[in-house]
Amino acid sequence: MNELNQKLNQYFAGKIVRKDLTKLIKGNAIVPTYVLEYLLGQYCATDDEDTIVSGVQTVRDIIARHFVHRDEAQYIKSLIRERGSHRIIDKVAVRLNDKRDLYEAQFINLGLNRVPIADEVIRQHKKLLSSGVWCIVTMAYIANTDDASATPWVIENLKPIQMANADLDNYKEARSAFTKDEWVDVLMQSLGLNPDEFSFRSKLIQLARLIPFAENNYNLIELGPKGTGKSHIYSEMSPHGILISGGEVSKAKLFVNNSTGDIGLVGYWDVVSYDEFAGRDKRTDKGLVDILKNYMANKSFSRGTDVYGAAASMVFVGNTDHSVPYMLKHSNLFEALPRDYYDPAFLDRIHAYLPGWEVNKLRNEMFTSDYGFNVDYLAEILKELRKEDFTHAYKSFFDLSNSITTRDKDGIGKTFSGLMKVIYPDGNCTEPEAKELIEFAIECRKRVKEQLVKIDETFETVDFSYKLRSSGQSVMIETLETLQQPTNAGENPSSVSSSVVPQDISVVSDVPLEAG
Repeated sequence: MNELNQKLNQYFAGKIVRKDLTKLIKGNAIVPTYVLEYLLGQYCATDDEDTIVSGVQTVRDIIARHFVHRDEAQYIKSLIRERGSHRIIDKVAVRLNDKRDLYEAQFINLGLNRVPIADEVIRQHKKLLSSGVWCIVTMAYIANTDDASATPWVIENLKPIQMANADLDNYKEARSAFTKDEWVDVLMQSLGLNPDEFSFRSKLIQLARLIPFAENNYNLIELGPKGTGKSHIYSEMSPHGILISGGEVSKAKLFVNNSTGDIGLVGYWDVVSYDEFAGRDKRTDKGLVDILKNYMANKSFSRGTDVYGAAASMVFVGNTDHSVPYMLKHSNLFEALPRDYYDPAFLDRIHAYLPGWEVNKLRNEMFTSDYGFNVDYLAEILKELRKEDFTHAYKSFFDLSNSITTRDKDGIGKTFSGLMKVIYPDGNCTEPEAKELIEFAIECRKRVKEQLVKIDETFETVDFSYKLRSSGQSVMIETLETLQQPTNAGENPSSVSSSVVPQDISVVSDVPLEAG
C-alpha cells in the first residue's frame, strides 16, 4: 500500500473504499456508483484484505438477492408474496393522490404503482416527491379478502440510500494532514481516476465538475467530444443530483406544473444536469429558456403570483460538432447549442465554460484501483459545504481588473469559491495556491465572454486581468485554445510548440503595471 493510501486509511477510516471494487461488483447492474459504494462502505471500508474479500462477497449477495432488475420484476413480486415480505433495492418516486388524500409510491424497476406510503416518510424524505430516489425497502404482501380493490402491497420500511450525516469539521481537520497535491490526488481517486495519468490542469477540469455539488446556484457548461465522461459524474456520484435528457426538459418538469401545482426538479435537487444538451436542430421551448434565464440570474421562479427561491445548480453537457480551431475560425464555441439556447442573454448567465475538448477519452489505464472516498460520503460533505461561501476569499490576494463586469466577477467568484471548497475546504491556502484557482476561474469565465463578443456586437471586449496585492504585478489571462490558435496563414494548430503554453496551470501572460 502506497503512502497516500496509508494516510487515507489513517485519517478517514470507514469513509473510504478501494475503487476497483466498485467496478468489480457493478457488472451489468444499472445502479449508480453511489448506491454500490454505500454498500461497500458498510462492509469493505478497511485495508484488511480478508475483510475486503468477505465484504465484496456480502455486497455481491445483497445485489443478487435484493437489487431489482426489470426483467426479474415478476419473480421478485412472487417472492414477496410467498415470503410475506422481502427487502429490495429500487428507485422510488412518490405522488400525492389528492382524491384519496394519501401519498402513493411508484417502484421504477419493480413496476408497482400507487402503493400507499406513510406521511411521516415523506416528511423525512421530501426528495421522494421528485423524479425518484434509490432506496432500500422492506416490502410486504398482505392480501385483503374483504376489499378486492385494495392493494396488497405494503411498505414496512423505507430508507433512502445516502449517508445519514457527515462531520464537516472532522473532514476539514483531516484535510490539513495532506498537501495540496496529495489532496487533489485523493479527490481524483475518489472519482475513480488514476491521478498519474493527468496533468494538474487536467485534474482541475475534472474537479471543476464537482463545483455544482458544492456551490449554490452555479451555472456550468461543458461541451466537447464524446467518450470523455462529461455526464457520468452527474448521474453516478451523488444522490443530490439528477441527470435528465435535454429532450425531456419542460417548464412543468423543471419548475412548476401549473395545472397540479407540483414543484419541479429545481425545488428538490442540488444539481440538475442536462445531458445531450447540444444539437442545433433540437426542438426546444422558448418559454422554458426565458424562465431559465430568470432563474439563473435571480435564483427564483414563479408559480402564479407566488415567487419561489431555489438553490439548484444548472449543468449543461453536450457534444461539439467541429474541432476547436474550426469553431474559433468560422463560428464560436457555442455553435452546437439548440437555436433557442443560442441566446446571448442565456449564455451570459453561465458562470464557467469547461473545455471538454481538453479531456482525453477514458482508457483502462486512466482508472484507479487505489483508495478514495465513498462517493456517498463525499456527496454529503459537498452538500454541507453549500452552506459556506468563499466567493470573495480571493480578494485577500488579488484585485480583478476594473473593466471586468459584475456578472463576470460573479462567475469568477463562484468558480473560485467552488474550487476552494473542493480543494481547500478549511479555507487555508497560500497565495500561489490561490493563484492557480483564480486563473482557472477567470479563464473559464473569459471563454464564455469571448464567445458572446463574437455572437452579439453589443458585448464589449473585457480586460480579464488581475493584480497581485503582494507585489502589484498585473497578470493577463488567456484561454488555452486562443494561445494554441495558429498565428500564420495555413499553420496547423498541432504544429504550435507546446513549450510556450503552460500545461499544468491556467494560461497567463505577465503584463507590467503602467506607471502611475
